[in-house]
Amino acid sequence: MNIEDLRIFVEVADAGGVSSAARRLGVSKSIVSRALLRLEEELGVQLLARTTRGAALTEAGSTFRDHAAKACAEIDLARETLSPAGDLCGRLRIAVPLTFGPTHLAPVLADMARRHPQLHVHTSYTDRFVDLIAEGFDCAIRIGYLQDSNLVARRVGPIYGKLVASPDYIRAHGSPESPEDLAAHQALMQGTEAWQLMDGDKTITVRPQGRFKADNGTALAAAALAGLGIAWIPDGITHEHLASGALVPVMTRYPPPPAAVYVIRPPGHLPARKIRVLTELLVACFDKAPSLDIAKAQAEPAPAAPTRRHTRPKAAP
Repeated sequence: MNIEDLRIFVEVADAGGVSSAARRLGVSKSIVSRALLRLEEELGVQLLARTTRGAALTEAGSTFRDHAAKACAEIDLARETLSPAGDLCGRLRIAVPLTFGPTHLAPVLADMARRHPQLHVHTSYTDRFVDLIAEGFDCAIRIGYLQDSNLVARRVGPIYGKLVASPDYIRAHGSPESPEDLAAHQALMQGTEAWQLMDGDKTITVRPQGRFKADNGTALAAAALAGLGIAWIPDGITHEHLASGALVPVMTRYPPPPAAVYVIRPPGHLPARKIRVLTELLVACFDKAPSLDIAKAQAEPAPAAPTRRHTRPKAAP
């Protein structure tokens, strides 16, 4: 029985169809279909009931899927154990944020692939929060504040950020002096998230409002540069704009607490060794550079925000 045919069957079962499985695997639909036919002929049973909407597991297929997945996992473990010098093999399918991913995290993934020639690294760059289990990812790298979930997370490094706005916005609407003042300003956000701010050792949570939303930090920076409002953005995106004066920090008395970079994986007893190796590489990367692109930002102090005090900040349009 061909182990690759087993892997393809598990992928089809989890993806819910041949087309979606082929996209995950990066192969043609004909390759997936032929693998399924070979497996069904060898077993003498129908594993999938094919319809115009996709494919559904038969009773036999549902039973066989779990056995096939365990067999693939055992083979991967055996290969890793026997590989010389601890080489990794198989496939690592990972979701990486589009913000910072191609510029800061891609080199780590490329280095991992260079060190392990038998490992197939498939990376999806998106700021969307993917469903690791439903979409067939081994793990994901996420940036920000960790939300409660049933996933397992390992923190690998810090991310620092600031509340920023353009000088034009500050001149038109004033600079907020306290968390309460944010209610009268336009916030540039990913969605409906809360902002955390530090007042000494105390954490304050505010829920700002705004009409411009984007799931990408670079897009939020563009909106801030256009004078649309105030945004919490990681320093790695804004340091050049702060150095040039195109953006200025606001409410520096109440800085956001550091966020972090995490490796997220589905629950299980132990992570696969390829995930452990990736995590170790990221931890080592952050040990050398404590945060994403922050060294340059710290070397060039940002200009102070232009002050324009109001008894009450004007509401943004």
